[in-house]
Amino acid sequence: MNKRPFISLVIFLLALIGLAALSLLKNKNCVVLPPNKPARIVSLAPDITEILFAIGLDDRITAVSSDSDYPPQAAAKNKVGTFWQPNIEVVIASKPDLVIAQWFEQQKAAADSLSRLGYPVLILRMEKIEELFTAIQKIAEATGSPQAADKLLNNIHNELNVLRSKCKSAEKVKVLWVVQNEPLRIAGRDTFINEMIEMAGGENAVGTTLQQYPHIGTEELLAGGAEVIILSAMKPDNIEKEQAAAETFWSKWPNLSAVKNKRIYVVDGGPVLRLGPRLPEGVEIIARCLHPRIFQEGYNAQK
Repeated sequence: MNKRPFISLVIFLLALIGLAALSLLKNKNCVVLPPNKPARIVSLAPDITEILFAIGLDDRITAVSSDSDYPPQAAAKNKVGTFWQPNIEVVIASKPDLVIAQWFEQQKAAADSLSRLGYPVLILRMEKIEELFTAIQKIAEATGSPQAADKLLNNIHNELNVLRSKCKSAEKVKVLWVVQNEPLRIAGRDTFINEMIEMAGGENAVGTTLQQYPHIGTEELLAGGAEVIILSAMKPDNIEKEQAAAETFWSKWPNLSAVKNKRIYVVDGGPVLRLGPRLPEGVEIIARCLHPRIFQEGYNAQK
């Protein structure tokens, strides 16, 4: 008996059944998504949330971390615990078909637990700028959004190229990026913050360190000769208050160039501390602190 006609008939019938089911779903206003386009996405980190919004996945984001506050629409999403303490039970209650997490202990542990329970998870390492670009591509692959991701990446690269071009002729400025004042902790050279400083035409005032964000003492501070000190405020409405506090704190080192020349800046922490789609905005914020003249109207680098 020739089985080929029978097999062809079965395939044809299955196709008809599939088309009928698809028509029925459409008539009920359901969204039919292929397997690589998850409809219920949970983000465990604010920078991941920003990427999802930036590639147009707003309506497919089911829940986000409680510290996801950008873009403003993120505030309306259900919350699944903080960046440092994801709540697995709340994640499960969200019925996700994709959970996206960062590659560090607390989030990876939560993601591993969800994976063992059968939930699809994507774990991303995002500690350097190049890893951000890779993360955007991986999110695009997992969500079936390659064109939107390509557009986002092109925009980021183009904006960064414009900023590099603006800053390339400026003299490098020694920058001390302060993570906390007491005890004094700074951003070292093996960080994405250092990469942003260099893109903005600056140089880290502290040399190579064993840790990414080390404590430093007065001797190392003074030896660095920082010309600019930058601190970040997580909430924009606190900047003025934190600026005054920073100036008071740093006044104890009056001979440090940045203090002497009143070049201490408290900036909005969102674009500079979250490695995400707002990367060019973060680099520009830093560049404006280092080279304010470059951004003045009518500035000519040839003068």
